[in-house]
Amino acid sequence: MLLGCIADDLTGATDLALMLTRSGMRTMQVMGVPGPGTGLDDVDAVVVALKSRTNPAAEAVAWSLASADALLARGARQLLFKYCSTFDSTDAGNIGPVAEALLERTGGGIALVCPAFPANRRTVYCGNLFVGDVPLAESPMKDHPLTPMRDSSLVRVLQRQTPMKVGLVPHPIVERGPAAIAEALRAAGKAGVRFAVVDAIVDRHLVDMGTAAAEHRLITGGSGIAMGLPANLVRQGLMRQVEPPTTLKAPPGRRVIIAGSCSEATRGQVKAAIAAGIPAFPVDPMDVHRGAVGHSDIVRWAVHQPAGGPVLVYSSAAPETVARVQADLGREAAGALVERELANAAKALVASGFTQIIVAGGETSGAVVGALGVGAIEIGPEIDPGVPWTRSTGAGELVLALKSGNFGAPDFFLKAWSRLS
Repeated sequence: MLLGCIADDLTGATDLALMLTRSGMRTMQVMGVPGPGTGLDDVDAVVVALKSRTNPAAEAVAWSLASADALLARGARQLLFKYCSTFDSTDAGNIGPVAEALLERTGGGIALVCPAFPANRRTVYCGNLFVGDVPLAESPMKDHPLTPMRDSSLVRVLQRQTPMKVGLVPHPIVERGPAAIAEALRAAGKAGVRFAVVDAIVDRHLVDMGTAAAEHRLITGGSGIAMGLPANLVRQGLMRQVEPPTTLKAPPGRRVIIAGSCSEATRGQVKAAIAAGIPAFPVDPMDVHRGAVGHSDIVRWAVHQPAGGPVLVYSSAAPETVARVQADLGREAAGALVERELANAAKALVASGFTQIIVAGGETSGAVVGALGVGAIEIGPEIDPGVPWTRSTGAGELVLALKSGNFGAPDFFLKAWSRLS
């Protein structure tokens, strides 16, 4: 193993694993802290998927450090801490505390910070994160049910999360290429900066900053930051690039879409699927709370739908609806309630012959994968930027597309199946 990666949620881990696979690295994704018996030797990169984005910061730090120790013990030369391209994190954590702990564990120095992913219209300019054409704090992310993002300045957001000094490598320096970025990072480090937010508005910027950070023990960012890392290893004679997969053979069985995200993108994908005639079962958190609907009702409905196409189970509501439910049930309780029912439904659906599964939402994906007992996945072809098909290992024959709520085109639920053979 050459590169060890720690992701703060499951779909983010899959996004990163896809980026590394596309760049020619033999990559495996594992769920949770790797145990002693986890076979991680015959790969170039390992991505550890944690569920540490919104849990208590101390717990996120402990899991991340345990993962780092496991990866370093297996030979990782460099660590990458991967978080969301919209920097999802409250002022209480968890990005700052985890990055701080990992920086200390890898020997200190300076680490760059860049969640940019231009393919999905996430860019950083003057230290501010943009979603499409608007600053983060003016985007739909301002109303995220768990991590509302009300400040677009990554320097300010991160500085509120860590006592370590946060600085900026601005666009004019980034435009000058890898050598200028590397020199700016060295100068910032000498000035006491421990985390440097680096501007990026096109893919070339991400490739160049990856080149500049070839000798850094820790890198932090979204999956885009990984664009330049495999080439470093090739130049150093440590790795031979391999061709990424273009299709994935699916096992016989039925198809289901499970959407737990309330993001604008997922809501649009649900709407498009229903308009296209895909049978759909809405899951209302208040109905679940009252006991009027449960996973057995979902499964009973799904197995009686026509077997020739996918079925859709969704709990994706508009922000005002989510706010009302959270006011009644509490923020964490409302999310956990739906995740549990969707995960239990997924387990029962697999037992009923559903083997091709799309899951939308990081928290929902984590709950579903946990219920199914999936310990590791192989990365297959890309469906949309940041979202591949994957094949489970050691948990029966399943193919899974684990999608961040914010990712994917409106027709994602319709076109995904064409990448299976």
